[in-house]
This record gives sequence, C-alpha cells and structure tokens, in this order.
Amino acid sequence: MVMTKKQLMAALISLSLGSMAQAGLTISEGGSSNSNAKIGWGGADSLSEARTIMYTNKSGSGVKTIDNGYGSSTITNSGTPSYNTSYNGGYSNPTYNAGSVYDQLAVSTGSRGVVVLDVESGKPIYEKSADIARPIASVSKLMTAMVLLDSGQDMREEIVIEPIDFVGPKRASSNLKSGDRMNRAELLLMMLMKSENPAAKSLARHYPGGYDAFMNAMNQKARSLGMSTAFFGDPTGLDKRNVASPNDLVKMVKAAGNYDVIRRFSTTKSYDFFVANYSAGNRVYKANNTSSLVRSGDYPIGISKTGFINEAGNCVVMETRVNNRPAIIVILGANSSATRWDDAKNILAGLATRRTV
Repeated sequence: MVMTKKQLMAALISLSLGSMAQAGLTISEGGSSNSNAKIGWGGADSLSEARTIMYTNKSGSGVKTIDNGYGSSTITNSGTPSYNTSYNGGYSNPTYNAGSVYDQLAVSTGSRGVVVLDVESGKPIYEKSADIARPIASVSKLMTAMVLLDSGQDMREEIVIEPIDFVGPKRASSNLKSGDRMNRAELLLMMLMKSENPAAKSLARHYPGGYDAFMNAMNQKARSLGMSTAFFGDPTGLDKRNVASPNDLVKMVKAAGNYDVIRRFSTTKSYDFFVANYSAGNRVYKANNTSSLVRSGDYPIGISKTGFINEAGNCVVMETRVNNRPAIIVILGANSSATRWDDAKNILAGLATRRTV
C-alpha cells in the first residue's frame, strides 16, 4: 500500500509522540498485484529499517561498527551519531581490512576507466586507467547524500521544489515540477534511486549556510576521504567539472557504505511517491531505480549509483558480494549503456569464479 501524503504526515505525527508503528516509507511495485519489491541487499523486503533510522533519529545519518566474519572495523564520519545495526539475509556490510588475496580478474572491459577492489585484502584485482580523473556525472550524488546526512538536518522537514532547482550546467529531463512538496527523506530517496537532479539541487539549497556552503562541504568531504583527484562543481553531476579517478571513487563508495540510509535507498527497486503541489495538483510519481542490475534483482548489490552526461559517458559504481566475497566495482566512460552493463556483468561473472592465491 502506498501512503497518501495525509496518511504519511499522520504517521509521522504519531511517531513524534512516541509511536513506532507504520511510519514513513513503503516500497511499491507500481501498483502491481504481484508485488516483489525488495531492497537489493540484506535480503530485506521493505524499507522498515531505514524508516526507523530516518524517522526516530532526525538526522538519519550514521556511523556503525561493521562485523561480517572477517573481523570488525569502525569507520567514523566526523560529527555524526553512531548506530549499531544488525542485518538479516545474505548480504552483510563488508569490512575494509587485510585478508585473503585473490587472482586478478581475467576480464576485458570496454569502458575507459575501471577498478575492481577486493574488499577483504584492500587490493585491486582489475584496473584500467585507475588513476585518471574523469567526469563522473550522477555518481556525484553519493557524495551529495553523505554531506546531507552529515549535516544532521531533520529528515521529516517538508521541502518545496523551486524554479531555481531546474537551472544547472545543462538541461536534463525531470518528472518533478516547480511547487512539488516532499520531505527531505523522500527527496533523498528520489535522488539516490531515480537520480532526480532537482531533488539534489533542492537538498543542497536547504543546507545550513545555503548552496555555496553545501558545495564547499562536498569538496571538503572528498579531501577528508583522501580523494586527491576529485572536484565537485554541483550536487547533481550535470557539471562536467565533477571529476574523480576510479581509485578515488572506490574511497567514496567505501565511505558511503557507512550510511545505512544510502545502502537502503540506492538499492531500492521502485517507489511510488505521493507528491503534493498546491498549484499544479497532487499526483503519484512512480519511480524505478536507474540500475538495471538492481531492478533485476539477479545480483547481490549493497550500494549502487549510475551516471550519464555526454562528457562522462555511461558510469556506474557498486558494492557487491559474490560467493561471500565482497568487492567494489567502478566503471567510468562507457560509450553506451550496453557497454556499461556488459562490463559490469562480465566483472560479476569473473568474481564468481575467482580463487584464492
């Protein structure tokens, strides 16, 4: 069932008074009677855990201690609260510590920049132009999400999309309209899952100190993560100046893995947004994940973000676990969407057959 805006607000009010029941977000398969919407990791069937994070803790950010059988590693994000969360299902959060070493992947890729990192050892098992900075398009939105969550803003606050949110370095299609009203959590989900650019722009505008402060925070976050080749000129990725090397994007994906909400939202298959708009009228916006691999559900994916502008080509970053072996995949500069997904599938197939050396 998709909640109406009125129902959603009533649930949030109830939650603020102490009730934990039925608040917040619900996954939908676009009205299908045979709903099989799932989060793409952890075996979870709903957003209930992320909902708890987002609506019982105003900030929705998080730092956690990770332990998945390879040892534990606490990764901190300065200024954010800590959550200790246990997960059910076949996908658990990877640690970033030394362990077994695996064969290099015997694959060939058509994309211009590629890295596959073996998470257990922290070593790359496939590289192609891994240190060359390239435009990264909407992959930028993982950094946008981290900066937003670090800010500790109330995820329940309603935000209005304004005409300025459609103005950017280049034109891009959008299903949003000026005057659309959603809370910060819904805009974050829309940005990570559907890659809506006005959602990212609006979230940045409502940052403490405003848009310019948000951009400064994005670049400061990149520096704090050791992303020496990275630069962010806007929060959407439409700016061709948004660049990073594949190796630096591995660092960004690692950091993004520390945020439960990013994991949940970036791997959500679909969601029906009820959008309030006082002048244009209310409507339901049925949205699907931009990743065909997430939508298919055929692969265990813990984090995912796609991107495309002409200057960047087709891009994708993801975290996966194949045969209980975690890996991070970065693909930049594919000349077509087909090349991007062919490369990703070839890498995933290679991961399934790699062996310890």
